[in-house]
Amino acid sequence: MSWIQKLYETYGNCQLMIGNITNNKEVPLLPICHTTQKAQIEIVIDSIGNFKRARIIPKEQSRTIIPCTEESGGRTSGEAPHPLCDKLQYVAEDYVKYGGNKDSYFAEYRSGLEKWRTLHLKAHAVFEYIKKGRVIEDLIAYKTLIVEDDINLLKQRNREKLDKNALDIFDVLPGRFNKKKGEWVNWQAEALIRWEVEIPDDQCSKAWEDKTLWESWIKYYSNTKQEKSLCYVTGKELFSAEQHPAKLRNDGDKAKLISSNDASGFTFRGRFEDANQACSVGFEITQKAHSALRWLISRQGKVFFVKGDGGRKEPGLTVVAWATSGKPVPRVTDDSLSILGFDNLPEDKPLIVSTEQDVANRFKNRMLGYASELGNTDNITVIGLDSASKGRLAITYYREDLTASDFLKRIEGWHKTCEWIHEYRYKDIQDKVTEKTNRIYQPFVGAPAPINIAEAAYGSKVNDRLKNSTIERLLPCIIDGQKLPGDIVDSVVRRACNRAGMDGREWIKTLTIACALYKKFNEKEGYSMALDENRKTRDYLYGRLLAAADCLERFALFVSEKKRDTNAARMMQRFSDRPCNTWKNIELSLIPYKARLGGRAKKYQDVIDEAMNLFEPVEDFTSDKPLSGEFLLGYHCQREALKPKENEPKSIDENNLTEE
Repeated sequence: MSWIQKLYETYGNCQLMIGNITNNKEVPLLPICHTTQKAQIEIVIDSIGNFKRARIIPKEQSRTIIPCTEESGGRTSGEAPHPLCDKLQYVAEDYVKYGGNKDSYFAEYRSGLEKWRTLHLKAHAVFEYIKKGRVIEDLIAYKTLIVEDDINLLKQRNREKLDKNALDIFDVLPGRFNKKKGEWVNWQAEALIRWEVEIPDDQCSKAWEDKTLWESWIKYYSNTKQEKSLCYVTGKELFSAEQHPAKLRNDGDKAKLISSNDASGFTFRGRFEDANQACSVGFEITQKAHSALRWLISRQGKVFFVKGDGGRKEPGLTVVAWATSGKPVPRVTDDSLSILGFDNLPEDKPLIVSTEQDVANRFKNRMLGYASELGNTDNITVIGLDSASKGRLAITYYREDLTASDFLKRIEGWHKTCEWIHEYRYKDIQDKVTEKTNRIYQPFVGAPAPINIAEAAYGSKVNDRLKNSTIERLLPCIIDGQKLPGDIVDSVVRRACNRAGMDGREWIKTLTIACALYKKFNEKEGYSMALDENRKTRDYLYGRLLAAADCLERFALFVSEKKRDTNAARMMQRFSDRPCNTWKNIELSLIPYKARLGGRAKKYQDVIDEAMNLFEPVEDFTSDKPLSGEFLLGYHCQREALKPKENEPKSIDENNLTEE
């Protein structure tokens, strides 16, 4: 239960952040007994419950803080109305009259609101309005909802909009997947209502922003708690939670970290007499802890999605690191470029690739910036969550009590020891004149992100579950300094050798990630990103040979205005398995290209001669033993060294990736 304690402390340290909605995508730190929903309709009433107007809420303004009960906060189906804001199925007495085909829960909604209404004027006004039983009628009259036959709400848009620029209800409905029909359905009754109550001299008419309303509901609902029990987190007798919050990873997430209220299946039988013995946590403790976790995930966590029903993406593995003070920390799942500030790059052209030393200094300065914010007393916690089913979450990785300095050193160490030159990050920039979208690639020196490592190991179309499990396996390597899993390194190396099985961009990405991982896996070897002309190892030299042959033929093809793969590219997989035998074939194929280039082939031939002369003993060259991943390092380093200088003729990179 230590994770709950850490989150509870975080909530207490971040009181000033409660209720602050910075943007619609992020979940705010919520007051207890509250949750967030995406509202679609806003109804404005006066202090005595008279309808004034309504509007469709644009998606970018839809996030709404609403009161909730333990039951409604984690509901999946059935009766569990929210106290104030809810779907038409709950708040509209005339729901059935206008074609509602689900059970109406208006009676339960009205009953709950009636008990609370005396404690706040806005709650009273909403009650006075909804008891008139004409919510949907008013919305139809105001043309907020659409009927197809004067009586039934239209279930799907069946005609083109008269005004394409005007917002209608179907533009903002989230929709749901109908398993029976195998299609997405946008049903107007799924719209969630939020309230604005205009009261004279009241500076805050929006109910979802009124802190006095929040406090009123918290006080009322807390007073309904009666039973106390031993809280496993604090060790004190507290009012116990009957249910625990959901919606941790996004607004539609029904999976819970704690669920011990099984009163029908009695899954706790044989170990405990009742559910509270299985897991007893104080109501206020769990509310604050889960609110903090939800906020942290939205603010600085990373959610990796999986494919669900109807092809819709559902939340999967989630990783978040945080300081109990609430101060920002670097994301452990980011690559070096993201930590240094990818979003702040210029939009007209990519930056020049930084040198290894320059990147090291910039990264160190970035970590020092975090360190100055955090201080020496802050503790860092890292948690990984994943779900085996839609209803249950599990903690798959947990690390706590890392000092800020220790945590930052580990992050810096990972990005330093696993760095290489990469060229796969890009921005899509719209040209202001032509309005065309241009893709700007940003080369960078640093460590790849875990998700990119997983895709390099198993392909860009890797199964979501395998991808997430690979990311999970990499977390101890980043945070705890554990050795990289050998099977992941081997898989990336094998795919990098299979050049013919990928397009140019994917292969370049796989190649550079393979170099980064192999370098990290063999730290004691002291590999450099720059070409090491003094390294005489067999595999490294064979990599240099392949790069020289590849660049020579590629330049000759460019001169002849031909576009095709080189022999070195086609034979790369075979070369890694039988280098000596394959090299003989590649070398013979270079003869006509050397003749075509004449003196311009000299710099490539010099590399070949230099590498050949470094083989010691000669058996290293004549052996057909398969090459290790080291040959990829030699290949890429030599390839980078052979790129034309500014005053030399340029050739086209393989697959027209970049101009050299």
